Amino acid sequence: MLKSILLVGFGGGIGSILRYLVSLYFSKSSLGAFPWGTFMVNVLGCFMIGVLLGLFERYQCLNPDFKYLFVTGFCGGFTTFSTFAAESLDLFHSENLLIASIYIAASVFMGLLAVWAGGVILK
Repeated sequence: MLKSILLVGFGGGIGSILRYLVSLYFSKSSLGAFPWGTFMVNVLGCFMIGVLLGLFERYQCLNPDFKYLFVTGFCGGFTTFSTFAAESLDLFHSENLLIASIYIAASVFMGLLAVWAGGVILK
């Protein structure tokens, strides 16, 4: 258990640092109000988690340490949106269309509501 926690923490730390750097780069190099930094981090994170999960499936990676380090840790630190997208896609692939739709809609709606409520509660 401790080994898993350390792997997730190490991967998450590296992912968080990279998220900051990528977001900073895209935010500084773009104009307008669109949050390009966050957008690019989310898209890149989704791509990375897809590649990693595909590789693990293709090569039958049975060692959970790699998933703790790279998927849960690195991708989780880079962006939790990648995990949200992977879980949503998994629900679609397992033909849980209603559950997938509810999960996506509820996550977006409740996430926005929670951010708003967190800001309002302190005013």
